[in-house]
Amino acid sequence: MAWLLIQIASQIFPFFDIPSWAVRLVVLLLIIGFPIALIFSWAFEMTPAGIKRTEDVAPGGAITRGTGRKLDLLIIGVLLAVITILIFQGVHPHVSPSASSIPKKSIAVLPFENLSANQENAYFANGVQNEILTNLAKIADLKVISHTSVMQYKSGIARNLREIGQQLGVAHLLEGSVQRDGGKVRVNVQLIDARTDAHLWAQTDDRDLADVFAIQSEIAKAIADQLQAKLSLSEIAAIEERPTNDLHVHAISLIDEASYYGLNTEKNLFQAVELLNQAITRDPAFLLAYCKLAEAHDGIYWNDIDHTPRRLELANAAINSAFRLRPDSGEAHLALAVHFYNGYRDYDHARDELAIAVRGMPNNARIFEWRGYIDRRQGRWHEAERDFMQAMELDPQNRDLLFGAAFTYICLREYKQAREVSDRGVALVKEQLHTATSWLDRLP
Repeated sequence: MAWLLIQIASQIFPFFDIPSWAVRLVVLLLIIGFPIALIFSWAFEMTPAGIKRTEDVAPGGAITRGTGRKLDLLIIGVLLAVITILIFQGVHPHVSPSASSIPKKSIAVLPFENLSANQENAYFANGVQNEILTNLAKIADLKVISHTSVMQYKSGIARNLREIGQQLGVAHLLEGSVQRDGGKVRVNVQLIDARTDAHLWAQTDDRDLADVFAIQSEIAKAIADQLQAKLSLSEIAAIEERPTNDLHVHAISLIDEASYYGLNTEKNLFQAVELLNQAITRDPAFLLAYCKLAEAHDGIYWNDIDHTPRRLELANAAINSAFRLRPDSGEAHLALAVHFYNGYRDYDHARDELAIAVRGMPNNARIFEWRGYIDRRQGRWHEAERDFMQAMELDPQNRDLLFGAAFTYICLREYKQAREVSDRGVALVKEQLHTATSWLDRLP
């Protein structure tokens, strides 16, 4: 009976969020009570007339022999059931509740392999993968994992796809390779069911290099069709829109993952400003470059590297240029939200801009992350917790996001959740710093 009570406490208590010390207390009380129970069982006997002292009971007058046999049979039955369950779990892998709750219309686009003879084209393969991911993220009917979380699963190494799917919380994965040869490009992709390792769909495109943006759009729409995701007319238009006509300039769009997640240092922020200004000089209509430039200036201002009105004017000028190009751009509204937050601590206007940005970028984890920071600063603690949970769903391997969520749990005195989330962040630090450094090294 003591063993059975310990099993109940260890299995049921965590389900109701009862602290672990309560389980230890149950075990301690059973250890203390066990010798007491032995003494009482020696001194007393159970009879049809009730409990009596052992010396007052005639031989054969106790009923413990029959009840003891029944208890033995009960214990044997419980042990057999436990053994049967363990054998079944060994033969049939256990499916956790989190796995069963993974939405079917969910996907992560893993880093593509560079098959080009010139290894300097690795940045080009990253750009193709990033653009397909960005296009899929514009579809509200899909759950798409953010760029930051997928980049640690490098190409060219053996991947455990089921494990990756579990870690990222998705039902599907997209793998691919890119081969660039002069003015030609070959893009090969394959869609995989992460739950079964089954290959669902594959496509190979051989085109002129100038058609690479069309390839990326077609792949995104084909994947949406495979996952039976509904596409609105505005989403189709957004997917088909070219970010820039200059392929060299497009490579710089990778810089935000390095600068804003994990390497937000003075050197890298100024490097971002320099490279983005070069991109804008080559293509003055590159909207994304203006948005990233504004965030780089705001980062320099927020981190007290250059806390001057002139720095805010530079950020504001970049945002104005983005809005002149496309007033309804989700990227522009996100950049403006960050500008209100970092530049002026104007949280209400920042929240308004995020509400507009999410319409065009429903899978952008940074929108929910920034909303979490705003709610936290305004004392909306439970709203902040909800926002960080949404952000972590889309970006589960972002260490800065995890630490931000952990601090929110600490403020709410939810220490168990804080410990779990912060432990995940600590485990990611070394790997993500190494990955981010590699991105910067490969930039042209």
